[in-house]
Amino acid sequence: RKKLVKFLKKIKMQTTNNWKEIFNKENRTKYFVHAISFLCIASIIVFVFLLIGDNSLKKGEGATAEKQIDYFADIELEAKGAMVWDVVNHREIFSQNADTPMPLASLTKVMTALVASENISDSSDIEISAEYLAPEGDSRLIAGDRWRTSDLRDFTLLTSSNDGAFALAAIAESKTAGEREDFIRSMNSKANAIGLLNSRFFNEHGLDIDESESGAYGSARDMAFLFEYAMKHSPEVLEATRYENMIFASAQNIYPAQNTNYFVDQVPNIIASKTGFTDLAGGNLVIAYDAGLNRPIIISVLGSSEEGRFKDALKLLEASMEEIQNSK
Repeated sequence: RKKLVKFLKKIKMQTTNNWKEIFNKENRTKYFVHAISFLCIASIIVFVFLLIGDNSLKKGEGATAEKQIDYFADIELEAKGAMVWDVVNHREIFSQNADTPMPLASLTKVMTALVASENISDSSDIEISAEYLAPEGDSRLIAGDRWRTSDLRDFTLLTSSNDGAFALAAIAESKTAGEREDFIRSMNSKANAIGLLNSRFFNEHGLDIDESESGAYGSARDMAFLFEYAMKHSPEVLEATRYENMIFASAQNIYPAQNTNYFVDQVPNIIASKTGFTDLAGGNLVIAYDAGLNRPIIISVLGSSEEGRFKDALKLLEASMEEIQNSK
């Protein structure tokens, strides 16, 4: 037992001496330098890894940015002004001179139909008088015939009937005991109320007044906003314009009617459309379609050619569909 106690004391003494040696001043300095060196090296390694990771992230973001294709970049339009408008997101998808006022031609009839619908009941009857047949163009209306108001409105927009637009305006004037100028003022007041900042109306059908003055002016943006307003507040006004053809029955006649937008059946989920053409305006066209899940997209084309307006609209239609499908 004495030997064991002596042995343990010896061990204890050696251990104490070892720890004293380890923690003497010289060794403490050496170990401190080693610890500092280790921490420096570790910090450098961590910094390098963070730098590499940040560069990789930036490269990844750059690659993502490179993948964001501009589907409108290579589009060449005949149109002088154009607009693609996302109604739900209130977002401009594409524009080209979208705020420049241009002759509207028969796009004017959309405003005529809107204002007339506020003053005439859809179920009331309209008698066609000889004076209603005065505007240029023969839409086969017959003096003395009677039409249901909603049918005449649909016929007018579908076939772009100048006589029909004149008749709707005249009946609306008579309902308010006003003059023709009063109806035109109502059209301009409506434009201001909607926020059509670049629009001005001088007649109800959009025909050129003479060789230098159009019957109405507006921008591609204004026409997109006009359609948006009609679709939200009076969708029945544009309902007929989605069909390729319709048949209307007046009191005296049957009227087969063809849509002036001859490519209407090529537009998927079409909501509405309206054409316009005069010498001053050139070719105009506005279409609205549902891009899916009740997401209306409006395409407005102004100042193209009679044939070019359809080609322009199709180009913008295809590009907008690509944009929407690949942005989901």
